[in-house]
Amino acid sequence: MSTTTATSNVTFPCTSAAAEDASSSMTTNMTTTLTLRAEITDLQKPTKPLLTGVGFLDHMLDQFNSHAQIGVSVVIVAGSKEDDDLTFELDHGNRNRLAQERLDQTTIFHQVGTVLGKQFDRIMTEKQVKKSSTSFFGCPLDEALVLVTLERTNNNDGAGAGSLEEYNLAPYGSFPPTTGRSHLGHMELKPLLEFWTQIAKHAKLNVKFQKLRGDNAHHIVEAAFKAFSRAIRNLIDGVDTNTIDGDDDDASSSSRLLAQLYGPESANAKASLALNRSGTVTRKTKETSIECILKLDNGGLDTNVSTGLPGMDTFWTRVSQEAHVSLQASCQGDLWIDEHHTVEDVAIALGQVWNQALGDKAGLNRMWCCTCVQGTARVLVVLDLSNRPMLTHNLPLSTHKTEHLDHVPVEMLEHVLDSFVVNARMTLHIVVTSSSSDADGSGSGSGSATLEDTWNGLAIALGRALRYGILVDQRRAGATASSKGTLSV
Repeated sequence: MSTTTATSNVTFPCTSAAAEDASSSMTTNMTTTLTLRAEITDLQKPTKPLLTGVGFLDHMLDQFNSHAQIGVSVVIVAGSKEDDDLTFELDHGNRNRLAQERLDQTTIFHQVGTVLGKQFDRIMTEKQVKKSSTSFFGCPLDEALVLVTLERTNNNDGAGAGSLEEYNLAPYGSFPPTTGRSHLGHMELKPLLEFWTQIAKHAKLNVKFQKLRGDNAHHIVEAAFKAFSRAIRNLIDGVDTNTIDGDDDDASSSSRLLAQLYGPESANAKASLALNRSGTVTRKTKETSIECILKLDNGGLDTNVSTGLPGMDTFWTRVSQEAHVSLQASCQGDLWIDEHHTVEDVAIALGQVWNQALGDKAGLNRMWCCTCVQGTARVLVVLDLSNRPMLTHNLPLSTHKTEHLDHVPVEMLEHVLDSFVVNARMTLHIVVTSSSSDADGSGSGSGSATLEDTWNGLAIALGRALRYGILVDQRRAGATASSKGTLSV
């Protein structure tokens, strides 16, 4: 079912902050009439700009364009202006004009959230997203990680308002200590709660935001917008990345739709195959001699890893198989000294060959997340092929009672991952909880995740996240999934 373009025109009063009257030494509140014009279309770029009068809000709304693939244009002006005037303001005007006039941002965010929520509901109704359908996505931005869970509250019959069930993004950043930041640029941060409340209500979604990590306010807020955007895209598509393989109807339905979009016979998989992406890295030092050949689009049919360390062979083989790629990797290392050089240099070479094979990443999903349960461990991997290398994790290294894990020094495991991430130029967050706890780590489950189970689950989750992250999404028409238009700089 195709989705139409819808426009909204809303006129509303907005007060400015109290200003002192010089002639009377009194403070007064001024009221300004604002007009909001919005244009929203699924799977199309907007034809008009983002001009809310709050510059950072424009930047955040652009995440819907890049990551939800929903074309969003929102323009707010004082009074009523013609399109020619709007074009002039975009080219020559002040992008923070309403913020600098000290107009009440809570009112502005309320109206923008209401309009967008109604339009998101329209799109989901047209796409027949069923009641109780769920979607989960986590997005990283450097050190920050925000998880978003969505649940549809109505059955496309107009009933059933949604609610913002959880929102723990504040404090926004680590400075000032305990309070965090109050503004990003000219945008106030407190009104974001009102914005998301109205989105949830009018989109008929129960929404949860969970900030698991984050010290930088910009990163926290942007990760939240990206995570919501990815989650609502998957909800519209019928895909729930948080579904653990099972026999229930919801899991089966999600798996079927995931296969239709990205399975081996899908148009996206065939478009990925047509790219014939591969990489070759030869790395020779006095310590190691390594050969790596990686084919991203060969279904994982031909993988062989031989490093002289069975634990490393097993880990990287499982990652490649779960990613559905073909990897030939061999290392002749100075194991007569110890394992250090071999473990490190193999991870470096594998990261380099992945980065080489991925190229400019244009048209790819770029981000994905995957949860895997292995024994005592539930491992969530959140991956972004971002060209912004960063590894953040809570691997239970300190609880392991021996020096080695499957013949690999425990002290080297973090270094393995870091070497891979830095050279592959990706952002990788790993969240480990006990499998007896809830998916977000809450709940009353007893026990803790062992390192053995965690490491096995990590190989599977990382491989699966790579599998979907590297796939082409033809709906992007070769465009990079980024609001800045490129990942190369």
